[in-house]
Amino acid sequence: MKTIGSALTLTLLTTAAVAQQPAAPATKTYTSSAEITALIAKAKSERKENQALVAQPILRLAPYNNASLEYRASVGPAAVHEKEAEYFYVVDGSATLVTGGKLVGETRNGDNLTGTAIEGGSPRNVAKGDFIVVPENTPHWFSPINGTIVLMSLHVARPAPAAGK
Repeated sequence: MKTIGSALTLTLLTTAAVAQQPAAPATKTYTSSAEITALIAKAKSERKENQALVAQPILRLAPYNNASLEYRASVGPAAVHEKEAEYFYVVDGSATLVTGGKLVGETRNGDNLTGTAIEGGSPRNVAKGDFIVVPENTPHWFSPINGTIVLMSLHVARPAPAAGK
């Protein structure tokens, strides 16, 4: 009986502790430059060795896609998003963005494809302040990265055709 009482007490204390922790807001429509600076510092400190990407939410508003901060300190996989375009804003740093061509070592992950590289794509140097849109079904890859690159990333799904059109 003592074990059941102890387990119940532990469960109640754990539930109370979890309830007191602030939940991530379901909606976040504004992020200050100071918060972005803190997110970058957090991503840098949490990044594990050889981890290509640390992503954190910047803005959230259901049912829309979220804007994310991407901290990239090494080259990661190439990607294709079959049902959405991806918009990037370069917050800091620089890299070469390769678009087009064909994924090397392609694997499927839901509506996305990933690969180890891109063959035959077009390279473009991107740096702080640049805006980029990568259309759906377009391979894209940040390689090489010059130190680090910090991006704001937003995925935008193709709108469904209007009924009767």
